[in-house]
Amino acid sequence: MAISLSIVGRPNVGKSTLFNRLVGKRTAIVNNSPGVTRDFQEGRSVAHGMSFKVIDTAGWDTRPESELDENIFRMTRKALENSTALLFTVDARTGILPVDLEISQRLRKQSLPVILVANKSESRIHDCFEADVRRLGWGEPVYISAEHGTGISNLLDQIQQCMHSFPFEEDVRVLPEATEENEWDGAVLDNTKPLRIAVIGRPNAGKSSLINQIVGDERLLTGATPGITRDAISIKTKWEGTEVEIYDTAGMRRKSRVVDDIEKESVSEGLRAIRFSEIVIVLIDATSPLDTQDLRLADMAEREGRGVVIAINKWDLVKDKRARQRELHHKIEKSQPQLKGIKLICVSALYKRGLNSLLREVRNIHEIWNYRVSTGELNKWLEHMVYKHPPPAVAGLRIKLRFISQINNRPPTFVLKCSKPKALPTSYKRYLINGLRNRFNLRGTPIRLLLRNH
Repeated sequence: MAISLSIVGRPNVGKSTLFNRLVGKRTAIVNNSPGVTRDFQEGRSVAHGMSFKVIDTAGWDTRPESELDENIFRMTRKALENSTALLFTVDARTGILPVDLEISQRLRKQSLPVILVANKSESRIHDCFEADVRRLGWGEPVYISAEHGTGISNLLDQIQQCMHSFPFEEDVRVLPEATEENEWDGAVLDNTKPLRIAVIGRPNAGKSSLINQIVGDERLLTGATPGITRDAISIKTKWEGTEVEIYDTAGMRRKSRVVDDIEKESVSEGLRAIRFSEIVIVLIDATSPLDTQDLRLADMAEREGRGVVIAINKWDLVKDKRARQRELHHKIEKSQPQLKGIKLICVSALYKRGLNSLLREVRNIHEIWNYRVSTGELNKWLEHMVYKHPPPAVAGLRIKLRFISQINNRPPTFVLKCSKPKALPTSYKRYLINGLRNRFNLRGTPIRLLLRNH
């Protein structure tokens, strides 16, 4: 049995702060405004010799007032269905509210083990708290401060006791003692290495809908309203037999339009997802004019050194498909020359069309991103490039390009040794990079060319 602990409670009791504390890194967005969390987020906690899954859920609203509230509540219920125990979190500072009692009654119907957690107990506890908390019927709570880390050791003791009632499996295992070599750094403990993919785009491009189709489950909230996604949600799945970890990110608008603190944090989380991924899918809405922000996002992924795949969503709504594809391709290559030769993958997340083509392109770009060229091939290519178009002369002396080698991949990185590296014009360097891309079919990946004196 795979043990999953869901953190549940009303809005703003500190569930996301507790989640971040347990997984050992700042994954969920934390803000004083209630209702920041919407999709449930999964992570792994490795502590006290245990490894187990933790699920951060949205604040439990027992009386949803809108369709979005209903959908958020439905996702929370879905998380509970996949849980083996619950961390029912209350706020010791504000005390027990009627909504806490109502949540408590609903949790009893789940027939799951419950650990009662009294968060924010680093400051003065509400006068009636100790008496009121007994009315919940879950016994004495574990007093903690998720923000400051106090009481977390006691909570882990309670979790360990709770786990003894479940049969251990590989997913919930006792770990070796930490040493300097294997000390946990907050990352997921996993011997497998899934292909890490971030999906980015402007608001309402269909990122969550696309990922739901890939996963084969309504795992993420979707809707016509822009800005539903806030956290960068990581989901592990098998995509046509390939182990992948996909990051859904919040829609990224132009910087000048981002004024809300939560949206700023959401964009920041999206940038972190890009840096942690290997391949970035830039999702563009086929029904909207190509915006400079679409191009900025592709450029951002390229500058971060990630492999780039451009997918055009809502293709089912396009009438003149050939003309639209030509138009998009021309605009992208004209404004982003570093993406020259890139393929546009047309998909419909709504009708699940084009997903196999998208996966094939993701695999292809991942191979290219990891590609290595032999030194012999590179220097034959360099000789041909210099013969075709010699470098310019500086102060009457021609720059000599002597030797090139690849020093890294992910992305492909080359060192060119020459007589006057600082004097080589940017235009000639661009000529060489384009030559590398064309000769060795390095489309969809950044190319780094470093100049060294020789």
